[in-house]
Amino acid sequence: MSLIKSKKRVADHGEVFTPDWLVEKMLDLVKGETERIDSRFLEPACGSGNFLVPILQRKLAAVELKFGKSDFEKRHYALLGLMCCYGVELLEDNIAECRANMLVPFADYLKIDETDDLYRAAFFVLSQNLVHGDAMTMKDMTGQPINVVEWGYLGKGKFQRRDFRLDVLTGMSSFAAEDSLFSHLGKHEIFTPTSVYPPFTVSDLANAA
Repeated sequence: MSLIKSKKRVADHGEVFTPDWLVEKMLDLVKGETERIDSRFLEPACGSGNFLVPILQRKLAAVELKFGKSDFEKRHYALLGLMCCYGVELLEDNIAECRANMLVPFADYLKIDETDDLYRAAFFVLSQNLVHGDAMTMKDMTGQPINVVEWGYLGKGKFQRRDFRLDVLTGMSSFAAEDSLFSHLGKHEIFTPTSVYPPFTVSDLANAA
């Protein structure tokens, strides 16, 4: 894969892609986390997904290892792995490519296509998790604060969704500092979701797409 799309994009946006071999070496530095299904990764300049796709592939390998013998659990935990991958990208063509590229290993692993509810659920999740916006300003392209969706698997085919603002979440380190004015507060007192939804099924998510 070429490391640049055009010299103009490099000049205008500093866009240079990380080679696959280097991506794998970097991910190996946090190997345990990349192989944990519910660990969350946010790529603030996700491009077309050259970090997020291999992260998802590692998560799917973990799903196969743990749940490969149960089709029900495999399908739901594979979706959870996808749900735990997040990205922000400034360029519109890149974010579209990233969403499409993430669907490929997911669909290949589960042997599904766009007619399957799980495929459409994954499509909807990626539309929420991969944001066309600017991670520096923490706003999307409409000027609204970037929203981060926290997904959780409740078991028995049910998922939970809570929404947070990215700019609030990134304040965690300063709030938690030992001498901070807010250091005596628990995280639950600072980081409250902007929205909480009732549990979803795969079918519910598919119908939201």
